[in-house]
Amino acid sequence: MGAFLFKTFIKDYENTNDPAVREKYGLLTGVVGIISNVILCIMKVVIGIITGSIAIIADGINNLTDASSSAMTLVGFKLAAKPGDEGHPYGHARIEYLTGLLISVVIILLGFQLFKTSFDKVLHPEPVQFSYLTLIILAISIAVKIWQCLFYISAGKKIHSLTLTATGTDSRNDVIATSAVLISIIIGRITGIQLDGIMGCVVAVFILWSGIQLIRETSSPLLGEAPDPELVHAILNYAESCEGVIGTHDLMVHNYGPGRIFASIHIEVDAERDIMESHDMIDNIERALSKNLRINLTVHMDPVKLNDPLTEKLRTVLEQTIEPLDGVYSIHDLRLIPGPTHTNIIFDMVTAPDSAIKQSEIQAIIDSKIKEIDPSYFVRITFDTAYIRP
Repeated sequence: MGAFLFKTFIKDYENTNDPAVREKYGLLTGVVGIISNVILCIMKVVIGIITGSIAIIADGINNLTDASSSAMTLVGFKLAAKPGDEGHPYGHARIEYLTGLLISVVIILLGFQLFKTSFDKVLHPEPVQFSYLTLIILAISIAVKIWQCLFYISAGKKIHSLTLTATGTDSRNDVIATSAVLISIIIGRITGIQLDGIMGCVVAVFILWSGIQLIRETSSPLLGEAPDPELVHAILNYAESCEGVIGTHDLMVHNYGPGRIFASIHIEVDAERDIMESHDMIDNIERALSKNLRINLTVHMDPVKLNDPLTEKLRTVLEQTIEPLDGVYSIHDLRLIPGPTHTNIIFDMVTAPDSAIKQSEIQAIIDSKIKEIDPSYFVRITFDTAYIRP
């Protein structure tokens, strides 16, 4: 069903890297979510009022919050697709994350209110009127929510949308919550034990948990999370495979929202090579990666002096020194700056973000080793943090 909707309503639906296609996926899922959840809400609230079940009413209101979430998702995708302007030159794609955050807050507020109402029903229980129609409605709701879960997660995977994937997870939680309500009604019918208020509390807890999870997931990219390892490897592997590239370092990736990724990288080239040839090679790498990965990439060219005996000797010593150090990966940009009284040994060092060794300890170890070669050598290290482990 989901694949049929994608094919029917989204032109060129397989080209998910196209921002316009991505926007249509968001709009379609929003419309489908609004329609299906409003229908479920009306059905459950009506049945809940007729039977006097607070748990069914609570579950119906949960569907209303889902419809509201779908509406926010629809608006969010529409606004996120706006191009950059003077005030926001990198575009508005992060609005999708803000939309998810707003949805999370609304869900949590409603969850608290539903828990309060349900807990009052626990303290003052009232018999629930049994109806086979109620069982049928709840069974239909479970089936629809299972479909919604698969639909949202499928769309989320296709366009790499954290918001849609989280919405699919919320639908999965709804399946569990509605199943709990259905079980409470059946138990009440068979045993006479009234679990309506308790199950209402369970539903409310699921709503709260869903909201908390959504806050965690949607706020992470806003805070600045690590880039996708696959993207990092794709950039590095392509750049380092090009003829004339000696090495790469200082890769920086900034996420301004889905489909709006900016990156920069330093590429080392032979300092003796014609600068125009090196520049042409760098331009080709920049264009190819930008086009193939749909990112905005800037490449900085670093000329490296090769075949200098002293530089190579120091490089070998440094690499041997850092090899046993846990969380220390590599060095780059090694330069020797001689002076009348001392020589500065300058380089960058890549370390893990969770390295157990302090930078001051690393500096001391390197200083000691370099001083053994020549006491007039002074080490100047710039520490870089690696996105992923090599």
